[in-house]
Amino acid sequence: MSTTQSERLRELLEPLVASQGLDLEEIAVDSVGRRRVLRVVVDSDTGADLDRIAEVSRALSAKLDESDAMGEGEYTLEVGTPGAERLLTEHRHYVRATGRLVKFQLADGGELVARILDVDDDGLDLEVPGVKGRKATTRRLGFPDVTRARVQVEFNRKDKKDMKEEEEA
Repeated sequence: MSTTQSERLRELLEPLVASQGLDLEEIAVDSVGRRRVLRVVVDSDTGADLDRIAEVSRALSAKLDESDAMGEGEYTLEVGTPGAERLLTEHRHYVRATGRLVKFQLADGGELVARILDVDDDGLDLEVPGVKGRKATTRRLGFPDVTRARVQVEFNRKDKKDMKEEEEA
């Protein structure tokens, strides 16, 4: 049986989030002064817009109100999606980051910034940007070779249409 409040909350809320077509990515209960804040992070393969966030927030609020999972005291419920520079910890995170630039911390102590081209059960196919006018290269990276990976913010990010046009040229 679960012992921590976060584990109990996950057991209570995960089926509800899944019924809304979303994945429960993270649950955190923090104390901010005298009040408590329950932060719930959700996502899906197609993302989660504000309407979906509002729907799941109302459903979670109702579920929490009918249970004693948060105890007697007041708390604030915050529901959102992962940030722009999300940490990739699950296989599905890598799949969702296909086409994105990612900074990898490697098991050998090195570091690599590359764009994810494809993901399978064993690892990643990457495009490593060229330096000083050189062409980009491809590289295969196995999951055991990655100790940490985080999506990078790109202000001039190519969308899938632009990438497809480059491949055809």
